[in-house]
Amino acid sequence: MQVTSIGLDIAKSVFRVHGADAKCNAVIRRQLRRHDLLRFFANLEHCLIGVEACHSSHYWARELIALGHEVRLIPTQYVRPFRRGGKNDANDAEAICYALSRPSINTVAVNSAEQQAIQSLHRSRERLIRQRTTTANQIRSLVAEQSVVCSQGIARLRRCLYDLVADEGRATPLLRRLICQFLEQLSALDQWISELDAKIKELATHSEVCRRLTRLQGVGPVIATAVVGTDGNAHVFKNGRQFAASLGLVPGQRSSGGRVQLLGITKRGDTYLRKLLVQGARAIMRVAGRHDDRLSNWVRELIARRHKHVVAVALANKMARTIWSLLVKGEQFDFVRG
Repeated sequence: MQVTSIGLDIAKSVFRVHGADAKCNAVIRRQLRRHDLLRFFANLEHCLIGVEACHSSHYWARELIALGHEVRLIPTQYVRPFRRGGKNDANDAEAICYALSRPSINTVAVNSAEQQAIQSLHRSRERLIRQRTTTANQIRSLVAEQSVVCSQGIARLRRCLYDLVADEGRATPLLRRLICQFLEQLSALDQWISELDAKIKELATHSEVCRRLTRLQGVGPVIATAVVGTDGNAHVFKNGRQFAASLGLVPGQRSSGGRVQLLGITKRGDTYLRKLLVQGARAIMRVAGRHDDRLSNWVRELIARRHKHVVAVALANKMARTIWSLLVKGEQFDFVRG
């Protein structure tokens, strides 16, 4: 029988394949080792392959597309309802194949190797920032035992620690030595973060799409490269609202019987990109009172009616929709303040 769709459950070494015909009857049930996977699909005619969106899924999707197949990455939450029985590789592959047959299932765009490299750059930067924050908080707790309270901010903390080390009467030699080690660690983290920031700025400078995005208010090199690395192919979304919804920037619903009840934002999708957009929105809000352009007037009017956190999310939603429009239509954004 002709195989029309295949559910592929990927792992580190063992892969499970579940193939079905046009009537969703199972025609292939196989377990493959890693080195046999591409050879198996190279001998198959063109078919639709579903893969659960997870680690290494983009790599395998690119390899299968190169063999002439059509690949769709399905989010985990859409595969789970189709699983029958307990969770194992065979049932997972079957559930992926069944989910693939539903036309309304939302899929994830396949990222290129360059996009994944940009994502790795951002993830490394985010990890180093968290590590620096953790180190600073640990230092604050240590010096607090000596009744030393440091002001907020890494620069102020560093000045406070230098003063503490210089004053031999305020801390024991052991504590001063420990503080010096923490200062060296903070300096190393600052250097690594600065190097990654410089690389992100370089990527934004050489990318035509990033240059267009940075013309938006609240969008800098970090947000621009994060968008290109995560959702560079915005055509998978029908409109800007779908793109904003994929980032969790739309209200959840608990509606029944014709009664619509809106809740807080769903917080689905990419938490990192959503956080960056909210931070960019807060940057716009801080300077909205100094300008007289259309966006600043809208922000001021909204702040007068709603809580500042609600305004930040609403503004982030507007930024996401504008970003989608620029990515899809390829237009230049001409920003002129009034």
